[in-house]
Amino acid sequence: MKKKNRGGGASSSSISMTARPIRKYFLLFMGPTLAAFAIGFIWPFFRGLYLSFCSFTTTSDAVFIGFGNYIKAFQDASFLHAFWYTALYAVVSLVLINVIAFLLAYALTRGIKGANLFRTAFFMPNLIGGIVLGYIWNMIFNGILSRFNTSILLETKYGFWGLVIVMCWQQIGYMMIIYIAGIQSLSEDMIEAAKIDGASGRQTLTRVIIPNVMPSITICMFLSLSNGFKLFDQNLALTAGQPYTWKADGTVVKTTEMLALNIYNTFYGQNTSSRGVAQAKAVLFFILVAAISLIQLRATKSKEVDQA
Repeated sequence: MKKKNRGGGASSSSISMTARPIRKYFLLFMGPTLAAFAIGFIWPFFRGLYLSFCSFTTTSDAVFIGFGNYIKAFQDASFLHAFWYTALYAVVSLVLINVIAFLLAYALTRGIKGANLFRTAFFMPNLIGGIVLGYIWNMIFNGILSRFNTSILLETKYGFWGLVIVMCWQQIGYMMIIYIAGIQSLSEDMIEAAKIDGASGRQTLTRVIIPNVMPSITICMFLSLSNGFKLFDQNLALTAGQPYTWKADGTVVKTTEMLALNIYNTFYGQNTSSRGVAQAKAVLFFILVAAISLIQLRATKSKEVDQA
């Protein structure tokens, strides 16, 4: 006699029968996605990695030269300047975007009148393309600075803070929506319990709300940090790297040029023999952004509160 499957659980035979169709149709549904990923990412990535060790003007005439491109990249004063400039910009924009976005989200979840209208208004700049946004703000800044007989293209400090303002104006609304979702997901019982225990509004914010919206903070910090390092179109449209300085050896350094724009200018510059150097810079750029993003994710996820 066959033994009954006690406890109402599924038998091993029924599980195996369910698994067979899944394995049968896995390639049918996942195959196109995997093929697109391989063609659109894996192959270009490894091809680009190989080209970073080559001297070339077109991919068909690539000649392997070893680590020469990487040595030239680290010796390039403009690349080193762009690295530190981008790092400073990413940190400043990271702090400002997340602090302002969280404060706006907190204010708009307090039941104020017209909250939905404010949410829409703050989110709208995120819908504008980066190139268009850069040109619009270029006209705005130059219109203001012309009264002081200067321009955003003539002063490095104006270019830096101009980029920060543009990035904040575009990204704050998007991050605000994520923070609103995190705050609204909190249990009202938790907030009420804090009030009953005598917690002030500030204590409720810092000891209850912020620790419990750490998943939202993790996401927003990741997005704003990676966006800050990868910024390209706004940089191109707003300042194009200007103004310029000249080093003692005759090297030209664009003082508001960020990493992505520096790689672009190196690859599409007049010296086509430097395309291998640009490819090496792109690989270093990828490693930098990936490493910093992973460190940030690990640091913030360790602060998340288990709400189970």
